[in-house]
Amino acid sequence: MPNHPLAEVFGFPIDNLSPDADRHRKNRLCPFNNRSPNCTKSSVENPLGVCSTFGAGGAVAITCPVRFRQDWIIATDAAEFFFPPGATWTSLTEVQLSDRVGKSAGNIDVVLLAYDSVGRITGYGALEVQAVYISGNVRTPFEHYMENPAARFDMDWRRQRGYPRPDYLSSSRKRLAPQLIFKGGILNAWNRKMAVALNTGFYNTLPPLDEVDKADADVAWFVYDLRHDAAQNRYVLERHKTVYTKSPPIWRKVMQAEAGDEAAFLAHLEERLSSDYACNDQ
Repeated sequence: MPNHPLAEVFGFPIDNLSPDADRHRKNRLCPFNNRSPNCTKSSVENPLGVCSTFGAGGAVAITCPVRFRQDWIIATDAAEFFFPPGATWTSLTEVQLSDRVGKSAGNIDVVLLAYDSVGRITGYGALEVQAVYISGNVRTPFEHYMENPAARFDMDWRRQRGYPRPDYLSSSRKRLAPQLIFKGGILNAWNRKMAVALNTGFYNTLPPLDEVDKADADVAWFVYDLRHDAAQNRYVLERHKTVYTKSPPIWRKVMQAEAGDEAAFLAHLEERLSSDYACNDQ
């Protein structure tokens, strides 16, 4: 295991001691398009500003879903799958999805909307972002590091109790699979496409997927890595590969009878779209 379990804190590698990195740490800022300028992970008042950690062999594991929003690469990748070339599109985050009886099936991380010249929605797709759970205690080494980053960026945490490690198995069983079954079942019943963004270490722990041609797919798996840019001493999100699949039959079997009227969901999207535009015009 690596000496230091943390890879990025408030958007910067732990050994990046530049003025910009220091500003982000002091002000608890998030550089990855969070809903606010500040990090809100775990708590608004006392955020857990760990974006990624080290796993086996020094591989970097993304532990915060907002980390995937760097430069909105995930959105442009998903839009290319959802929409025809030249489509005008935008995105909404944290959109509630409900079943036939109005019970929440959870929030969709990102909904991408294609729209025409007068703002009418012409298509949409759902993008789910899957970071990895951590087993062990990540807050204690985070707070210890934050007390003095310049002196503790190379601290040896290996003998400490609860050394944090990526827990891919729990992440897939407790988070990814239920999300895909419930949300994916409703979207599949409406004949809408879905995309999943996750990092390579997570994807490699999943069972083998039956790949299809892009034209036949209704699910795209976008697999990303964090590449270290030595010149900037920053990690850069890069797409490693894309896997296209069909929705598993269980999605439709489990959720088809519960999928409600899509018109209500479209009305909610229209309302959100209009509201966001009104806010941006002020």
